[in-house]
Amino acid sequence: MKEQLHTIPISDAMANAGECPFCYIEQKTEEHMMDFVLGHGASYMEADIRDMTDREGFCRAHFKKMFDYGNSLGNAWILKTLMKRHEEEMDHVWKTFRPDAAAKRSSLFGKKTDGSSNSIVEWINRRESTCFICNSIKNTFQAYMKTFFSMYKKDADFRAQVANTKGFCLDHFKVLCEGADEQLSGEEKKEFYATVLPLMKENFHRVYEDVAWFIEKYDYKNKDASWKDSKDAIQRGMQKLRGSDPSLPPHVLKK
Repeated sequence: MKEQLHTIPISDAMANAGECPFCYIEQKTEEHMMDFVLGHGASYMEADIRDMTDREGFCRAHFKKMFDYGNSLGNAWILKTLMKRHEEEMDHVWKTFRPDAAAKRSSLFGKKTDGSSNSIVEWINRRESTCFICNSIKNTFQAYMKTFFSMYKKDADFRAQVANTKGFCLDHFKVLCEGADEQLSGEEKKEFYATVLPLMKENFHRVYEDVAWFIEKYDYKNKDASWKDSKDAIQRGMQKLRGSDPSLPPHVLKK
């Protein structure tokens, strides 16, 4: 299959797959979004971009990554208008809040009452449910998933390449299965699952064995034995279970 612009990221991910090619895609997409939000292009100075970041905000994980990125002035500009938007919304929510109508559903303290709504809790929940970077990654990732299955259906070499990977993390394997159910026909699905299910089991067990040997290496009887492939087993095990390589350094502003 001839390489096209929209297939390049998928091919690049397969060539650098590690424990999961979709973790690689997600990482690169996130880095691109971090550069877009806080990089030298200064999109944070554009009113339409700041309007979007003000509406969607950022999750806790991405605030930490934005802090680590290193653009203090850019972060300050983003925070200034984001906090201003919060203050305006607070004014409205505070004015319309009625304590006697506040939520009496299950709380932190385990009490259950009539389940009426607390407008302050609803506002904070709504605010915490969105993140500009998360949403952008999700939308881009969905497009890449469609491209993946388009390549999988049309290109025998690509199918062979998938079969020769180390499988996927469980998070992205779930998304892959959902995509297969939507994008593939009955026979295509049978072939797909016949490939990926044993691939997942084999590679999950491979990482398990590496983790187990990592522990065994701390037994004095094995002090002179080879580490085999276990030295990085901890981060690979964490990635297989939940996605993302925890050993990766923070993505920072290029000088």
